[in-house]
Amino acid sequence: MASVTTPEVLWWALAPVLLLAAGGLLLLTVASLVRRLPGYLPQAWTVAVGLAVLATTPPSWVAVRDGGPRSLLSGTVAVDGSTVLVTAALALALLATALLARPYLEREDLPGVELYVLLMLSAAGGVVMVSADDLIVLFLGLEILSIAVYVLAALHLRRFESQEASLKYFILGAFASAFLLYGMALVYGATGSTRLGRISGYLAGTVLLDDGMLLAGIALILVGLAFKVAAVPFHAWTPDVYQGAPSPVVAWMAAGVKAAGFTAMVRVLVVALGTHASDWRPAVAVLAGASVVVGAWVAVLQTDVKRMLAYSSIAHAGFLLLGVQAASPRGTAAVYAYLVIYTLLATGSFAVITTVGGAGDGGHGLEAYRGLARRQPVLAGAFTVLLLGQAGVPFTGGFVAKLGVLAAAVDGRTYWVAMVAMVAAAVAAFVYLRILVAMYLRDPEADEVPPHVVPPGARVVVGVACAGVLFIGLLPAPLLDLARQAVPVLVGG
Repeated sequence: MASVTTPEVLWWALAPVLLLAAGGLLLLTVASLVRRLPGYLPQAWTVAVGLAVLATTPPSWVAVRDGGPRSLLSGTVAVDGSTVLVTAALALALLATALLARPYLEREDLPGVELYVLLMLSAAGGVVMVSADDLIVLFLGLEILSIAVYVLAALHLRRFESQEASLKYFILGAFASAFLLYGMALVYGATGSTRLGRISGYLAGTVLLDDGMLLAGIALILVGLAFKVAAVPFHAWTPDVYQGAPSPVVAWMAAGVKAAGFTAMVRVLVVALGTHASDWRPAVAVLAGASVVVGAWVAVLQTDVKRMLAYSSIAHAGFLLLGVQAASPRGTAAVYAYLVIYTLLATGSFAVITTVGGAGDGGHGLEAYRGLARRQPVLAGAFTVLLLGQAGVPFTGGFVAKLGVLAAAVDGRTYWVAMVAMVAAAVAAFVYLRILVAMYLRDPEADEVPPHVVPPGARVVVGVACAGVLFIGLLPAPLLDLARQAVPVLVGG
């Protein structure tokens, strides 16, 4: 009688995605059965789930460090240092968004449960993406993450810009998903498997006399993932979606979605397809150079701060691509460190933007920041730290992040893209300087502008972000050590 084998299940490794999925579904069920929930309950529940996910990461890190990376569910899911580190970053982004959401929803008179349910489900998809050791699992995680974000972008029902942003994001995202899925099909046709470990092993031990199908598959996968991380020329959705979507949702998009997308890109390109790095590295280098140039130069022309930071996120995607195209452990470690730092920078910056936006979420022009340092010096000072961090000023986390990916690019001998990125960084600094000038050297248009009410949740997010950015800038060694230990290794055969 043939024996039946069951896939190995490590419940501690699956705990983050189970907590997020169960938390979202449980909140949805309770909200559908109870007519009126207390206003604080959805936020408190989401924060509790986020803290629980964050609490699972230290023991998971210890288990991976002592026992090595693990493969589970028949080799389709893996848990290693990168999985744990990025899961922690996703949990931080989830917590920040949840803390910003309730005062925003009350101010805009919007439903209070849907955002939290969709946020937890989107985060669950992100965790699936970062732990995927199979192309099909990766695609499922991407769709879970993306579909929830499409709806989140349209959550402000009384703003036409919000509905427009969601429609644009959905249509372009559908095309990108089609490219990604078709690319996965071609890679399967060329290698005979969708498991990343088997793809890597096959390519390492086989010389393909005709690799056209494989190269086409790699190109299409790159297109799909480049859209998700907002790399040029697949960035057209970013400014309009950032401007139209609710500001707390943009914090999640800028931090959580980007972290999941880049982790998946590293896992597929650098780890699984590393043997063909000479084929995809030039394309990624071109994407990196185009992203930093377009992101920096077009941001200079903007007068809306949300659009400025949208183009700034495109430039940051370009810097992250510098680490990806290096195709080395140093470059990969720099990408993970950058993602953690950018999570702090993005959530803190959009916490300030959510506060200054005011009723209607429309006060995002530069004029809204005029004289902010005189009216609310603490808020302006915190935003200054975050903007300087995004500019990469020394003694901030942003400097550590940009230096790491630039050093990886130079180490990989792609000198031209490193030089382009350094010039673009100088141009991008002017973008942040414009906001600082408005806050410190311009008087408000009205004689008496009422101070902005900073909710407790926004204070926590901004405070933690600023403290983290300054701490990493002054003592970068702990994060850099974690990032070096988080370099992924394929364990599923």
